[in-house]
Amino acid sequence: MVFQAVLFDLDGTLLDTLQDLVDSTNCVLAGSGFPQHKAGAYRNFVGNGIKMLAYRALPENKRDQLIVDKIAVQIEEEYAHRWTEHTSPYTGVPELLDVLTASGIMMAVLSNKPQKPAELMVLKLLSRWHFTAVEGEQPGVPLKPDPTAALQIAKRMKKNPGEFLYLGDSATDMETAIAAGMYPVGALWGFRTAEELLAGGAKVLIKHPAELLQFINF
Repeated sequence: MVFQAVLFDLDGTLLDTLQDLVDSTNCVLAGSGFPQHKAGAYRNFVGNGIKMLAYRALPENKRDQLIVDKIAVQIEEEYAHRWTEHTSPYTGVPELLDVLTASGIMMAVLSNKPQKPAELMVLKLLSRWHFTAVEGEQPGVPLKPDPTAALQIAKRMKKNPGEFLYLGDSATDMETAIAAGMYPVGALWGFRTAEELLAGGAKVLIKHPAELLQFINF
């Protein structure tokens, strides 16, 4: 298969966003009198949207919908002030994007982060490179692992789904890729484990961004 486009996850794949998410969520939890969590716990909390982050971070007996919704809004507001404190591209990502761009490989981003923050992060931290689409959480479009958004991106880019490499760091990403008919590649530098990625359906795991290039026919 000749792959002609790459669809990237954002958090845990292109950008290391973990510490800012940890700080934002713990600040909200502390302000509401709830226990905080160590950074390692958040590797399993993030990746499925702000509401799921709030749900997972809250004590089990405080996860009713009203509290979850309230905490989710507060996390999003806190994160809007903190997201630039520690977040940056992973080592090797800029070089990967340079090669893909120079080679004319089309690129796009699909995140479960809300749309505006996703767009802002790409604009501020990945502005050197062109992404045909940057899609985050939007009303009326189901979150990953539903393939709807991935298929919409493929249509917008005028590519068949089978022409895409899908690079992500979670089972959610791998499941999205498979459901959309894309080739799932697991990023081992991200938030989740090799075991989770393989269980999610990853066809291959890579330890460094440059390893993705072996699947591109230049």
